[in-house]
Amino acid sequence: MSLFETISEAIKPAMLAKDKVRLQALRGIKKEFIEAKTAPGADGELSDDTAMKILVKMAKQRSESASIYRSQNRPDLAETEEAELAVIQEYLPKALSAEELDAELRKIIAQTGATGPADMGKVMGVATKALAGRADGKTVSAAVRSILASL
Repeated sequence: MSLFETISEAIKPAMLAKDKVRLQALRGIKKEFIEAKTAPGADGELSDDTAMKILVKMAKQRSESASIYRSQNRPDLAETEEAELAVIQEYLPKALSAEELDAELRKIIAQTGATGPADMGKVMGVATKALAGRADGKTVSAAVRSILASL
């Protein structure tokens, strides 16, 4: 079952349970998926890779919004964003730990034949695709830079 179908199927139980936050989050995800399917240039299909990118983007937006609300002393709004973030994260792959990320990046560096900081772009191109949804881009970039500097 595709990610789009999984999200669509999850809406009905949320409605029956009268779980407003979950329902709102799921409907928001489905809305973004439908917009991606019907965007100009789209072929009417939504691959799981594209859906995963949308989920990562939505999770990042919710996280940033929650931190902004917290800094502006608006815990009520921050809690709503965090609750929606929790629902979105259910559909994302498990995030990599620092050790797992390091191991994955070392494999990618070996595959690309990178020998130093000059090869950062080559490694990042492969790493961002391979680790999509499992690690934040800033974290990956910092880790790659650190590993390449030590070579």
